[in-house]
Amino acid sequence: MQVIITAVGPDHTGLADPIIHYVTGAGANIHEIQMYDRDSERLFAMLLRTEWPANDEPVDVLRQRMNEIGQLKGLSIRTWSRDEFARPPRLAICTTYRPEPALAVLRAIGDGQLKAEPAVMIGNRDSCRGLAEQFDVEWRMIGDDKGNPDNEKMVELCDEFEVDYIVLARYMRILPPASCWRFAGGRIINLHHGLLPSFPGFRPYEDAFSHRMLTYGATIHFIVPELDAGNQTIHQSTFNVFPGTPLEEIKRTGESDHEPECLVEGLRRVFDREVELHFHRVVRVT
Repeated sequence: MQVIITAVGPDHTGLADPIIHYVTGAGANIHEIQMYDRDSERLFAMLLRTEWPANDEPVDVLRQRMNEIGQLKGLSIRTWSRDEFARPPRLAICTTYRPEPALAVLRAIGDGQLKAEPAVMIGNRDSCRGLAEQFDVEWRMIGDDKGNPDNEKMVELCDEFEVDYIVLARYMRILPPASCWRFAGGRIINLHHGLLPSFPGFRPYEDAFSHRMLTYGATIHFIVPELDAGNQTIHQSTFNVFPGTPLEEIKRTGESDHEPECLVEGLRRVFDREVELHFHRVVRVT
């Protein structure tokens, strides 16, 4: 059984050793290990992707042991396996203003296109509260009156609702590295409303329009800490426009139809186990 362990905390010596020693001593095979020190923040972060002998020791017991190590070393440790429970993956759907992507996800779940469960909707703005109420999904607001998010509260909510995947459905805030590391290994999926790597940033429609592009699109990618989106692309799709098409019409087409469809297909690839994230690269699961 594949198990991903992440550890985040204040940087000092001897943090990785007890985790690695316990996992290898229990007979696990380590497929991937990454460790980072952010000197400017004195932040230690580690990702461990293992093949865990669940028949010998249940994942829940491993989680308890990792939590004990975390308490001893001052680390925030998460032990996660997609296969631990016989249920669809649980989602945290994160939004800011636009409801269309989240609506598409909820409808796709309802009609069986996406095999997942919406555990909670999280917003740094209140714009999508009504959508959550319409679909009877728990709603949690984490933004202040200016939309500045409480990132630690987001982490707490994802833990509280036992979330498997965080879906950034046009969530217009950048997650800090510590949050990314806590759910590293392909658990954060982002909808970017432009074609990467050509048009990153918050205004990809405007940037592409200023270059007189006739092709626009959206990108679904895994979020990884400290790296720009590149090899983390899950799915991209495009649409073409005629020369002279107004920017407002282009954005209307992209935001109302194209982005939501792209997000649903990207999520389907992940939930149906067609792709995973290994060593910051999207790989096809054989």
